[in-house]
This record gives sequence, C-alpha cells and structure tokens, in this order.
Amino acid sequence: MLAFALKRLALALLVALTVSIISFSLLRLSGDLAQALAGPSATAADVEAVRKAYGLDQPLWVQYLAWARQALHGDLGTSFFFKEPVAAMIAARLPVTMTLGVSALLFALLVALPLGILAALKPNSWVDRLALTLSVVGQALPSFWFALMLMILFGLKLRWLPISGTASWKSFVMPAIALGYYGMPTFMRLTRAGMMEVLASDYIRTARAKGLRAPAILLKHALRNAIVPVVAVAAVQLGFFLGGSIVIESVFALHGVGYLGWESISRADFPVVQAIVLVLALFYIVLTLLADLLNAFLDPRIRVG
Repeated sequence: MLAFALKRLALALLVALTVSIISFSLLRLSGDLAQALAGPSATAADVEAVRKAYGLDQPLWVQYLAWARQALHGDLGTSFFFKEPVAAMIAARLPVTMTLGVSALLFALLVALPLGILAALKPNSWVDRLALTLSVVGQALPSFWFALMLMILFGLKLRWLPISGTASWKSFVMPAIALGYYGMPTFMRLTRAGMMEVLASDYIRTARAKGLRAPAILLKHALRNAIVPVVAVAAVQLGFFLGGSIVIESVFALHGVGYLGWESISRADFPVVQAIVLVLALFYIVLTLLADLLNAFLDPRIRVG
C-alpha cells in the first residue's frame, strides 16, 4: 500500500507542476499584460514602464521561476484591480465555494445512490424507469435555467428559501440542488451498473446459498465492490463542482471563488485568474489522489495493477 501511495503522490506532484507551467504560460501568451495594465489610452512609454515595473520584460521562464518561488511560500501575487494580496482574496471566498461544492455533492449522492441501488434490484421496473428519466433530464437541463426555476418556485412563489446571499444555511439549499442535480445522473448510472454486475457474481450467489440475510449481502458484500467507481467519480465531480460553480454563484449572488474568477477575467486581473486556476487544479489533484488511495483500500486488486 505504501509503494502504491508513493507512486500516486509522485504522479500528483508531476501533474501539479505541469498545470502550473501551462496555466502560467497560457495567461502570459493570451495577450500583452503590460498593455492591459497600462490601459487603452497609455502611450508606448507608459506600457514599457509598466512592463519593467512588473518584470514582464524578463524571459518567460525567469518570470515563471520567480512566480513559483513566491507561490511555494504562499505569495500568489497582488491583484491588479483590487490591489490586495491574491491569497487573502481567495481564502476569503473559498469557504463559500467549498460549502456549495460539498453540499452539491452530498445532495447528488443522497439521491443517486438509493435510486441506483433500487434500480439494480428491480431492473425494468417503474423505479428503474424513474431513475433513467431523472438521469436524462438531469443532463439535459441547463443549470442556470434550473436554478432560475428553483428561485421562482421556492424563493418567489412559496417564499421558503432565500434567493441570494449567504446569511444562513438555507441560502445554500437551492444552489446545491441546482449544481448537484447535474452530477446526479453519473452517480446513479454507475451505482446501477456496478450493483447489477456485482449481484450477478458468483460470490453473491454463494452468500445467498449460505443463508445470509439480504441486507447483509447488499451492504456488506455487494455495495462495497460496486461503490469503487463511484468514489473515483465523486472526487472528480467535487472538483468540477468547485471549479464549475461560477454560473450558480452568479445566479444566486454567492461571492465565492467562481464569481471572483469571472470578475477577474472581465477586468483582466491576471494574477487572480492564474491563482484561481492553480488552486482549483490543486483541489482536483488532491481529490483524485485521495480517491485513488481510498479505492486501493476498498479493492486490494488495484494496488497490484
């Protein structure tokens, strides 16, 4: 297990390094940062002065090494627009995005897992058809449209939930449903397919022949093996929820990292954009690493492979 963990850790570090290089290079090559900082009415002398002041006249690799050295010490630069440390800005917004992402994942799993299990136990039944219908609808509905429908029904018509802000936990109910519903079909299909495959295996038939009770067979033997792909996808899906929450945060006026990214892109605030890309990529990498380790714990065959 230790050798497997070390290999995965080395791969994660390599991916993190690659992502940092690519994100740094793409942002630098997307346009003239000095011109964007100086403004459209700046003269050539002004642009050149800005370029020298921010070190943009240095070779790209020199700029990257300087930025990487600062990033390793927790210094992600200063916002061009807000004139504040980028790390502090992201740290202030991150709890909102984390709360939204985790809530969306929990909603998706709490709905998808029971439906997937019931659909596998009763294939071609009304439960199976309901699960399939929810799966198709979940991937067909645009998240922003679904969010607006939730706001109209539960926020304006019934007045059960607030439609904006982060004053209480109720403010995250509708955003979590709108964001989590899109990821729910994947979990549901994986659970259904995994359970159907496991329930048809020889060791499940042996467990039934020994007289084990159905709940014990389902939870202790079948679900543990069927849940392995769900764990891996859940980690990736949480990363997607964290990085793809910009639309939901905008609709519900949740000022998280996603909304900060949209603000920074519109204002050409490259240090903030670059830092957000790096932070979200690191979340993806760490979550994927944890999912690999958890899968290896649940299924020892993965360590050998």
